[in-house]
Amino acid sequence: MKHYQLKELMYKLPFFIKSPFLVLGLFLFIVIGCKEKEEVDTGLALPVKKLAGQSAANTFQYLGSVEGIEDVEIRPQVDGILEEIYVDEGDFVEKGQPLFKINSQPYIEDLKNARANVALESARLKKSKTELDRLQPLIDNEVISDVKKKTAEADYEIAEASLAKAQAIEANMQIKLGFTTIKAPVSGFIGRIPKSVGNVIKNTNSEPLTILSNVSKVYVYFSMSESDYLYYERLKNDSTSKKFSSDVKLILADGYVYDHPGRIDANSGQLNRNTGSITLRAVFNNPDTLLRSGNTGKILMEQIYPNAILIPQSAAISIQDKKFVFILDENDMTVRKEIGIEGRSGKDYIISNKSLSENDRIVVSGLNKLTDGVKINPIQSGRLLTGN
Repeated sequence: MKHYQLKELMYKLPFFIKSPFLVLGLFLFIVIGCKEKEEVDTGLALPVKKLAGQSAANTFQYLGSVEGIEDVEIRPQVDGILEEIYVDEGDFVEKGQPLFKINSQPYIEDLKNARANVALESARLKKSKTELDRLQPLIDNEVISDVKKKTAEADYEIAEASLAKAQAIEANMQIKLGFTTIKAPVSGFIGRIPKSVGNVIKNTNSEPLTILSNVSKVYVYFSMSESDYLYYERLKNDSTSKKFSSDVKLILADGYVYDHPGRIDANSGQLNRNTGSITLRAVFNNPDTLLRSGNTGKILMEQIYPNAILIPQSAAISIQDKKFVFILDENDMTVRKEIGIEGRSGKDYIISNKSLSENDRIVVSGLNKLTDGVKINPIQSGRLLTGN
């Protein structure tokens, strides 16, 4: 209280208390009262969160490449001039549908020649059979020797073998003629077609005529480190608190999550010694054929925590390689405590049960103002709780 204020107050007092001693006592009473009022410490007003168990998912992401469940290279089985192309790039074709036509005239002529040889060998077989039948009565009556008989039988067997060979050549020519029309071995989408009508194509060409992709389902191949793989194998069947979800998600190149979940159905079986990683395969249904061979994306795996302790990432401070939070005791005083982090769920940390427990209260912001033993006045903000 200022000097002039005290003087003014004295003038206003009744005459019977204008004694200097009474005024001095009143002055001391006012000063001490103000001082006591100023020394009441309610603590720093900071937001506090009361912890409770809740479901959460720790996520892992891996780069992946998409392939159709059947990616078939279409190659010619015979050489010749490409005469017809029945499809265009990007077309969907059904199994057995004609794709390409190779000039068949040379193979038609080869088939005619093979059939003529079959007819010739068939006639020779008949001649040998007739000769053997003619000699049989003479042999039975011992008119001629057995040598004649054996010679005739050998000629007959040679004629049979020659006919069989000619028939095999005919069948082979028939197959080659069939190969001049190239048909789709599976249903799917036509890829790029590098050849055009009039080009000479050979079955030794390094480049296929096209690639046919069946994408009714797709495979996504991705790699994970040895440590991640061991962790996944150990916990994928965990039925308690850390089970991996049986479904995986695919994040597309544009950032959207693919509508249909997938599942991991195979792995390469061996670790790559050069990279220390193992390749896994996830399969996804593709009813809308949105995914095509050659697409890329990220596999998203989720480890499910049915009753996890979560804290905002902003509620933790880092000191060297350790994380700490400030918890409140029963007197609303801060206690710095080290925490163990098992993963992340969105913008929250998943905390080890050994670090924090349900009903613990932590300060979630303003941590730069805090040390051990600071009085806090808990305030409420959204989900933040006050008091015990």
